Amino acid sequence: MNFKQKATLALAAVALTASNLVAAQTTLLNASYDVAREFYKDINTAFIANYKKTSGKDLKIDQAHGGSSAQARAVNDGLDADVVTFNTSTDVDFLASTGVVAKDWTKKFPHNASPTSSTMLFLVRNGNPKGIKDWDDLIKPGVQVVVVNPKTGGNGRMAYLAAWGQVRKKGGTDAQALDFVSKLYKNVPVLAKGGRDATTIFLQRNIGDVLITFESEVVSVDNEFGAGKVDAVHPSSSIVAENPVAIVERTVAKKGTADVAKAYLNFLYSDEGQEIAAKHAIRPTNAAILKKYSNVFKPISLFRVEDYFGSFSEAQKVHFNDGGQFDKLYTVK
Repeated sequence: MNFKQKATLALAAVALTASNLVAAQTTLLNASYDVAREFYKDINTAFIANYKKTSGKDLKIDQAHGGSSAQARAVNDGLDADVVTFNTSTDVDFLASTGVVAKDWTKKFPHNASPTSSTMLFLVRNGNPKGIKDWDDLIKPGVQVVVVNPKTGGNGRMAYLAAWGQVRKKGGTDAQALDFVSKLYKNVPVLAKGGRDATTIFLQRNIGDVLITFESEVVSVDNEFGAGKVDAVHPSSSIVAENPVAIVERTVAKKGTADVAKAYLNFLYSDEGQEIAAKHAIRPTNAAILKKYSNVFKPISLFRVEDYFGSFSEAQKVHFNDGGQFDKLYTVK
């Protein structure tokens, strides 16, 4: 064998080794909701280290973020996410109805496949110049409210249901709740596409007096825009917003990533995963860790979707499907 042949074989061996290394590194894609970027960045770092330690294998995790419903549609239309981590169950139910995730996805992981939850609160400008204290302040004349479009994002659906449900929790009727929510959306100058878009509208475009968003957005705003830009106002009552997760069966079957996808979602329930959630002001399901962070999670009288709307799927049909209650009460500006 001459020198040229030896060199060619050596180069081929190097190329084969490199391709084997690439092949050996599994890549997961997590399609998630808009305001979970920072949380999953920290989760991914921790899980990659954990996976390397326990399996000896390298792992890469990519993220895709947007409005929860927009993400669900993207996955349904072919986005090869291995897992979905959303903020309302209706978006996972949609994928279950088309066979993209398991029909019994709620039984695949503990707590109805929701390792964490959040609730809706108000962010106001530093010093709270409009004196916003509770829901009734949001329908006063001259108060502008920034909120996500409930047709495109779970953040918006939870804000709408929280506004409706708090009337019912005080003993009001559905007719009174409809009147309140109608007045609220008359004070909405523009609908945001997703949670982070709403924050951008509020802080960068300087529109609105109050932003209705997830509790976790307080930490993200402080980190991204600097502490002291906003004050968090915890209303007297609000809704439990579970954060459901599921394996995308279509993708993992194709890529052979079912086991690592399952391990990744199980990590969210681990003490380490639950601690990371709490540090991002996302409520852990682990009661001991939730109690440990009682300074972060202020006491709010919480209610569930099932208390006043039957179920998420029923709320979707009545309020958010085309021609539903939201379409009837909101006039596009």
